[in-house]
Amino acid sequence: QVQVVESGGGLVQSGGSLKLSCAASAPTFNMYAMGWFRQAPGKEREFVAASDWGGANIYYGDSVKGRFTISRENGKNAMTLQMNSLKSDDTAIYYCAVDILAYATGERLSFSSAYDYWGQGTQVTVSS
Repeated sequence: QVQVVESGGGLVQSGGSLKLSCAASAPTFNMYAMGWFRQAPGKEREFVAASDWGGANIYYGDSVKGRFTISRENGKNAMTLQMNSLKSDDTAIYYCAVDILAYATGERLSFSSAYDYWGQGTQVTVSS
């Protein structure tokens, strides 16, 4: 069982920045890909960003490219999502997820079905 915990959400003005963190309790964390997804009220869950197991391959959803940056710290079993130039459309619950298929990489990481463990989510609200 892998526990996933997000933190760092909150209220920010349009154009501002926020940094989310994710911690996962997995003894072989450095073998697993991790991703961020978000879900706004009344909308489908949307892919935000993902890092493959080693952090060498990073993927972003089209709506956040150039504004969000994902990074992972394998030694700390942690991952962060730096969000800049936030817009009201970024308002959503943000979820961190872990894919326990060892050494997973590639397009599969943009699909929520690839992930096995999810955090409870953290609310991000961007005021205009």
